[in-house]
Order: sequence, then C-alpha cells, then structure tokens
Amino acid sequence: MAASSVLALPYQGLLHAKPSPQPPASDTWPQALQVPGGVARLSLGPASTRPAAHVRQAQTDVPVMVVGDAIEWTAVLGIPLSATPGEGLLSVEQADGGRSRKIPYTVGHKQYKEQHLTVSPRTVDLSPEDQARYERERDHQAGVMATFTELPAGVALPSLRMRVPVPGRRSSSFGLRRVFNGQPRNPHSGMDIAAATGTPVVAPLAGRVIDVGDYFFNGGTVWLDHGQGLLSMYCHLSRMDVRVGDVLQAGDAFCQVGATGRVTGPHLHWGVMLNRTMVDPALFTPA
Repeated sequence: MAASSVLALPYQGLLHAKPSPQPPASDTWPQALQVPGGVARLSLGPASTRPAAHVRQAQTDVPVMVVGDAIEWTAVLGIPLSATPGEGLLSVEQADGGRSRKIPYTVGHKQYKEQHLTVSPRTVDLSPEDQARYERERDHQAGVMATFTELPAGVALPSLRMRVPVPGRRSSSFGLRRVFNGQPRNPHSGMDIAAATGTPVVAPLAGRVIDVGDYFFNGGTVWLDHGQGLLSMYCHLSRMDVRVGDVLQAGDAFCQVGATGRVTGPHLHWGVMLNRTMVDPALFTPA
C-alpha cells in the first residue's frame, strides 16, 4: 500500500471512545521518568486557559502536550534518546496574555543495554537504490511525525493510560543499541512484541489514522494521532485494515502482526511519540 499524506485529527470521534477500565485516581499516565527516552511532567500552575509550551529540538521550536485544567496545568514532555544528561528548558506562553517564561528541568543518566553482532555486510550496507528509497521515506515520515493536533478550547484529553496493543513476549526493549560489525546503530526506539503473523493489533487509545504505508525498514506501517503531539506507530504488519482519516476507539483491531520490512521473524514494533520524540511505551502501560 502506498504511503498516504498526513491529515488533521478532528476530536469529535475521540471524545466518544468506548469506556475502558480506569486506573486508580492516584495513578498518573504517562509515568514520569526524566532520562533520555523518558517523560518529564512539569507543573505550569493555574491559568484560565491552556498555556502553550515549546521545547527546542534540532534547532526548531516543537510544541509540547499540555494537560489539566484551570486549577493546574501540566506539560508532558518527551525527552529524546539522544539527550545529554543535564538541564533543559521548557518555554511557556500564557494564552490569556500573561508573560512568557522558562521552566527548567533536569535530565538524569540512564545506561541502556548494547548488543554486539557480527553479520554479513550485505545485511547492514544499503545499495544505492535502497538508500535512495530510505531517504525518500525518511523525509515523508518526518512530515508524519510533525503532526500536532490542537485541542478545542475547554476540551480535556482522556486518560493517557494505554493498553498493550498485542499479547506476547517483549522480544526487544526500548533503548537497546545494536552494534553491527563494530558500527553502532541508532538505539531501538520502540517496544518489540513477539507474536504470530496474523495476530490482531488493537488501538491502545482512541486516535485517528494519519499514515498507512509500506516502508523499506519498517514494512507495513500505520501511524495513529492521539492529539497534542502524542502519536503511536505499528510496524512490520502483514495486513492493514484502515485508511488515512479513519477514527479508531481504544481496543479496535485495525491491523495484523507480520514480518514485513527488514526483520528476521514476525513481531510487532510499537512506538510512542511525544513532541516528535520517541519515548518508552512502557511509561504509558501498567507493569
């Protein structure tokens, strides 16, 4: 299936999601873990209307999710896996005419596992044709990942607690760095779940389909937009039963596990993104 363009996400469908068990009131999702690949939850204080928050990433001001109400607003910030431990700054602008301010936050250290592999050079070195295809697809995916759907005034996001989209063993953890023939690759930016080809995959939250495609590395892929820069991706699919623009409720089956793209066996690669940053999906799910 050819890649599709990114569409805006109306919230009319998302606000009527099927009811699902709610976590105890004391639980907060996603959980905060201020390390590379983690999530920071930063208090913005009270305001009559939702503030706007931005963070500087790759020399670009990127909008950040803000949740809460007039009593207490909170920025939910994804921290890049490439972030250097130390202090960061969040920019906040009050929608009601208040002054702009900077809120500092600290990124701690986390050592992710490494896996060293010796493989045939053909496995890691792309042909000129494959490299050109990958670059085209990378540019398209960058547009998908820039999606940020604003909430209408007075509308709150539902609980961000996610269900795991497919049952199975977690076969590769978030943040794992593979080193092929002595050459380090980018850290693993999602959660791999081993499951048989054809196993149904369900939406972890209500969302709208913003991309359906067949990509060189990721194979059959679907992206969902859950609002305010919270996106999720599903890769290596054998079947995709949705089109761009479809609205899904939490628990709806919309695709099937496969082994498409550059993989050695069937599994689901599940990624979660905040402010154009892949973060650990486990922070959104119960242990």
